[in-house]
Formats: sequence, C-alpha cells, structure tokens
Amino acid sequence: MNSEKQRLLDGILAWAKSASDVRAVALIGSEARSDGSSDEWSDLDLVLVVRDPAPYLSSRDWLADIGAYTLHTVERGPDGKLRERRVIFSNGIDVDFMILPAEECCQGLDETWIGGIAQQGMKTFLDKDGVLPPMIPSPSTAQPAEPPTLPEFQEVIADFWFHVVWTAKKLMRGELWTAKFCCDVHMKRLLLRMVEWHARATAGWDVDVRYGGRFLEQWADSSIVTELSHVFSRYAEDDIWRALFATGNLFRRVAEETAHELSYDWLAEQGQEAMEWAGKCQSQRASVSTRAGG
Repeated sequence: MNSEKQRLLDGILAWAKSASDVRAVALIGSEARSDGSSDEWSDLDLVLVVRDPAPYLSSRDWLADIGAYTLHTVERGPDGKLRERRVIFSNGIDVDFMILPAEECCQGLDETWIGGIAQQGMKTFLDKDGVLPPMIPSPSTAQPAEPPTLPEFQEVIADFWFHVVWTAKKLMRGELWTAKFCCDVHMKRLLLRMVEWHARATAGWDVDVRYGGRFLEQWADSSIVTELSHVFSRYAEDDIWRALFATGNLFRRVAEETAHELSYDWLAEQGQEAMEWAGKCQSQRASVSTRAGG
C-alpha cells in the first residue's frame, strides 16, 4: 500500500476510533491480499461495522470528519441487500465502505456476501467488540470452483441464443439503444460466464478468473482475448448487426469447446437456428433499406 493510501487509511481509523457507533473496520479486496494483485490504481475496500447503517447510507455528513472528498455514491452489494458507500477523496483515492450492521455481523461474517470476499484475505484494524477475526490470510492458490451442472450450463446457452433473436427483433424495429445494450451488456455477461467456465474447464478448476472479468487478459485463452476486439459495437445499426454475429460466433466456439471438456450437450441446434433467424432478419432489413434508398 502506498503512502497516500496509508495516510487515508490512518485517518479513517482515527475517525472510527472516536465514533462510538462504529464498532469495527477491516480491509478486504486486493490491498488485503498477498498475491500482488494490488497496484497504485487499486481502491480501498473497507468493511465498516456500525450499530445503525442508516446514517451512513442516507447522509454524507460523516465523510467530512474523515477528509475532503469529491464524489460519492451508494450502491448495492452483490447480494442485492447490503449496500456500500463509494467515495473518491480529494487525493484521487477511492474507498468502498461496505456498511455492515453490527447485529448481523455478530451472527457470523459468513452469513453475509462480505464473508465470501473476506475469504480471499482480510485484515482487521479495529474491532471494539471482538466480532471479526484478526486476519484471514489470502490463499496461496485459488480455491477450486465447482463445474456448472448440466442445467446451469444449458440455461446460460439458452439465455444467450434467446437474446440473439431478441436483439435482432429490436434492430428490425429500429430500437438501437435497446439492441446495443442487449448485445454489449446482457449477452456479454453470458459470454463472460462461458469464458470463465472455458478457462477452468481447460486449465483447471482452481484458475482464479476474478470477479466481473477483471484481469481477463491474464487468465482467458489468448485466442478468445484476440476475438474480443471484434465483438463490441458502435452506436450504428450496421455495426450492431456485425457485433451481434461476432458475439454469437465467439460464444458458439467457446461453448462448444467447454461442452467438450465437460462432456455436455451444448444445444448446437438452438444456436444454429438463432443465428440463421437473425441472419434472415438482417437480410430483410438490408433489402428494405436498399429499396428505400433507391
């Protein structure tokens, strides 16, 4: 951790010690791990255990007691329930305060989504009630993941092919924003899931694929990374069509290779039908545009 981050962390801890309703502070995330994944751009991920989360989520007044800041927002955590306040301080360092109710924390850290993140490494700096472990060392190797079940695997595939057709329909109606959002967000999330499974199925289920595609360039197959340069679109109908088919072709290859490793049926017929249907839509759309222009 560099000196700027350390000074900010020291200031946060000094504030927390003097605030009676703040019961514990712990560091998680890349700065708490020993795998070298943190750098000067890493943020500070802090678990903030408080008696009443409401004031920390509804008001920003408490931030002024820590230091000058420029931006702040509140987001929901991965479980959709717990929330975190994200702050960029005036020195450019961003801090994610994951607000955890003391009552819930006393029932066990593993009962919260933070518990799963903490297993990647956690350092407790302040604990007035003894509710957090002093330290959870980051594992030397990633914990092996479980392969998807056949229903889970096929659901991702079916979801993807459904939205190939859905995106084509939106393009036929001229709904570019909706079509692009589906192609470049929803379908890319499904592609990412398949790329994660592919990496683990081909290289071992202990491969650390990281959350949300982080450092994908380091753990995904290099040929997949190369093809990713073609699968995102500009805000133009013809380019969304191009990206749709490029995304579909890449997903089809990755799914087929992953299915082979897992000995699963990868629903090839669904994919062929969806891509052919979208292709007919594109041809029809192009024909209409040509007649209108002529």
